[in-house]
Amino acid sequence: MTRDSAPPTPGAEAPLSGSVLAEAAVVFAMVLSIHVIVWDRYSWCAVALAVQAFYVQYKWDRLLQQGSAVFQFRMSANSGLLPASLVMPLLGLVMKERCQAAGNPHFERFGVVVAATGMAVALFSSVLALGITRPVPTNTCVISGLAGGVIIYIMKHSLSVGEVIEVLEVLLIFVYLNMILLYLLPRCFTPGEALLVLGGISFVLNQLIKCSLIVVESQGDPVDFFLLVVVVGIVLMGIFFSTLFVFMDSGTWASSIFFHLMTCVLGLGVVLPWLHRLIRRNPLLWFLQFLFQTDTRIYLLAYWSLLATLACLVVLYQNAKRSSSESKKHQAPTIARKYFHFIVVATYIPGIIFDRPLLYVAATVCLAVFIFLEYVRYFRIKPLGHTLRSLLSLFLDERDSGPLILTHIYLLLGMSLPIWLVPRPCTQKGSLGGARALVPYAGVLAVGVGDTVASVFGSTMGEIRWPGTKKTFEGTMTSIFAQIISVALILIFDSGVDLNYSYAWILGSISTVSLLEAYTTQIDNLLLPLYLLILLMA
Repeated sequence: MTRDSAPPTPGAEAPLSGSVLAEAAVVFAMVLSIHVIVWDRYSWCAVALAVQAFYVQYKWDRLLQQGSAVFQFRMSANSGLLPASLVMPLLGLVMKERCQAAGNPHFERFGVVVAATGMAVALFSSVLALGITRPVPTNTCVISGLAGGVIIYIMKHSLSVGEVIEVLEVLLIFVYLNMILLYLLPRCFTPGEALLVLGGISFVLNQLIKCSLIVVESQGDPVDFFLLVVVVGIVLMGIFFSTLFVFMDSGTWASSIFFHLMTCVLGLGVVLPWLHRLIRRNPLLWFLQFLFQTDTRIYLLAYWSLLATLACLVVLYQNAKRSSSESKKHQAPTIARKYFHFIVVATYIPGIIFDRPLLYVAATVCLAVFIFLEYVRYFRIKPLGHTLRSLLSLFLDERDSGPLILTHIYLLLGMSLPIWLVPRPCTQKGSLGGARALVPYAGVLAVGVGDTVASVFGSTMGEIRWPGTKKTFEGTMTSIFAQIISVALILIFDSGVDLNYSYAWILGSISTVSLLEAYTTQIDNLLLPLYLLILLMA
């Protein structure tokens, strides 16, 4: 018996399944292929982090099987610590390379801070898993200690004192958000999804605080500040109401009226003044001027309004079918749920081609609306709370095992993150040529096209299953083929895309991410676009 062994608890010593090993192999392949292109001293940090995350993921999986985790995580998936741990570090490293190539030292340093922050929160999650595993997994502790030592040794020569403090601030926020949100929202996340989502929120919150403290005249783009303030404001609103409704019934008319009044107070008394301080303008006037600045924006807004109406009609139609069905447990089929993927693709492609700043702001507004409606549904706020519960329950799947319904929010995030994450100053001067020209389309390709086609064709025509999964070989191959066709169509309709004969890298990136979709049990709407974004930027 090795030193990492535990007493013979049923299921505790189950070997790593083939699907978990295949997922790890795909992630390691992506890490190595990226660092073949952008190899520097930080690459050793990423490789060390990948090795220790693979070992610690096994410990998390055992904790989930035994029910020994501190919080209640989503049980229909493995821990997902390996793929989630590497997203922020890899994103920061490729961002550093691209901004260095564009001659922008500010965002080059920002990329290093993103990478260091991602490594810090990933190491914290690993320490949390090791600290509650009994008996203490000695070998895994040694590996994690060595990996942490390598990362600290390399990063201490790369970060200024101020940047170290910034990383520690994000880590502190991450710790508190873990304790609060994982307690309030049981079974909504796997450990990896919690790392990815809460790590991102922590970083955004810290950036907003930093910008608010050092704000000067004409600093930054109002569009960027709009995203920061809206995301932080809607998250803080959720924490406030979650805490409040622990002590009072949220389903009464008195509580519902109080909810709407406090939403107005928080919006008008906190969010708008905060945004006004950052952009030095009236936020409402700026927003209206921004929306109706050109005729193209007016046409896009009208087109998007029609698509939003179509999405609402799909929801109503599917619920009408459920009402007429004899089975009370009628659920929307996979193809029906993928209608929304097609609608989102039809929404994002014109925005990317014709007006990316408008798409940036519109996606931010949609995210705020989606989360607000989820608050209304979750807290049963009158008059729409019970109606939303009935309408959206039709589209639940196994990933919505907690009190929140998050799949539609993850879909929006997956499509929007490639638009939000890439610093615009680093996309100028031709720095996004070749495969990098497809970076804004990463969400469209990975989720809108790839995941949709894989799900539809795999569920209807697939027969050969990937070992250890429900996904099929036919679905994956069709997904790759559909994404290649989509790239060809993008070349035809978007004159700003010039691939410079980087077809082999594009094909390899699409194929690798499609394999990850076949084997991962994490939220693919969130994970796949991020990895495709990282591969294309590299």
